[in-house]
Amino acid sequence: MTNLLLLIICLSLGGILQRTKSFPKDAYLGLNAVIINICLPSLTLLYTSQISFKANQLLVILTPYILFVSSFVFFKIVARILHFDRSTTGALTITAGISSISFVGFPIFELLYGKAGVQLGILMSQAGSFVVCGTMGIMTASYYSESKPSIKYIIKSIFTFPPFLAFCIAVCLNIMDYHFPSSISDILQKLGSPFTVLALLSVGLQIKISKANLIQKPVLLGLFFKLFIAPLLIFILYLILLQQKILLQENAWIGKMCVVGAALGSMNTASIIAVNHKLNPPLASLMIGVTIPLSLITAMLWHYLLFFF
Repeated sequence: MTNLLLLIICLSLGGILQRTKSFPKDAYLGLNAVIINICLPSLTLLYTSQISFKANQLLVILTPYILFVSSFVFFKIVARILHFDRSTTGALTITAGISSISFVGFPIFELLYGKAGVQLGILMSQAGSFVVCGTMGIMTASYYSESKPSIKYIIKSIFTFPPFLAFCIAVCLNIMDYHFPSSISDILQKLGSPFTVLALLSVGLQIKISKANLIQKPVLLGLFFKLFIAPLLIFILYLILLQQKILLQENAWIGKMCVVGAALGSMNTASIIAVNHKLNPPLASLMIGVTIPLSLITAMLWHYLLFFF
């Protein structure tokens, strides 16, 4: 429960500072710069180089990838029908397509599934949502941030993004089975440790919740996909189509955990990436501020509904 309390406190502090006249209005830009250039690369190097993959963990790892691809297709279609601009479409794709596994998921997984749930949650986060955010998220942000995106621009954006460079290095180290000395690991851990607080404060500084904002079509569609379509998709794939072929009966709880994971609120790092690429910053921040508290309710509803399957 500590993570949930930290989340609420930091978002609230961000909202308070946002209304403090003596506090710089664009302070979130400085926080984002520290997160993108120091905290995220450090955590990426530390955790991605240590990931250990096993065949029976495939569904847990695949969940974030399935969700992001589905989000991309869903909002691509919706944007054509409702004539959303590229900035709005990009912000919705990134924020609705990536769940906040570490901030919101870990305490929920521990509450519902115990230690085994937390262990698989770490894998879903580090090998799944974290990698998706640093690769597919960056590609999508680069694609939508230009009115006429070119391959050259997208490639340049991806390979000049510090967390992605750190990811490439970490994957190479993982393949070579190289492990950092404890002193280096400690340094990377300390450099990355401010990430949670800074990221949540940054989001809190940008959230502007009002009745007018909440009833806008982009917000409603983002909520609809993130809290209903995403978990429904994983439910159909894992617990109906694949249960007998891939999920052993005694491991069906893993499929149910993936459904709950899909129903979690948007990942704050995804919002930061959208904001940095100027993809409708107010909408990107609002998706975090609205989906996270609502998902605490909807994720539990999905959990109890799954008792009937």
